[in-house]
Amino acid sequence: MSSDTSDKKPAVSDVKTSGGDQINLKVRDADGNEVQFRIKKHTPLRKLMDAYCTRKGVDLHSYRFLFDGNRINEDDTPEKLGMEDMDSIDAMLFQQGGV
Repeated sequence: MSSDTSDKKPAVSDVKTSGGDQINLKVRDADGNEVQFRIKKHTPLRKLMDAYCTRKGVDLHSYRFLFDGNRINEDDTPEKLGMEDMDSIDAMLFQQGGV
């Protein structure tokens, strides 16, 4: 029985380790409304952007996503951009200029 107990303990450690690989991010629109997401640090942010747009009922390409004033590319990851837990992403409705 003690061997079963020792087998279970590493599994718990694995869960804690994988939890450290995730990050909580907030997506804020121009009205100040926020939606929080939990995503792995190495997952492309397209997944978060898709989920946000699906929740809003809009097309992915109708929004621009910014972090620290810089546009986020679909293949960027939280790790690549140096994001930390509870950082905010700005979701701006895309406006095409011209007269």
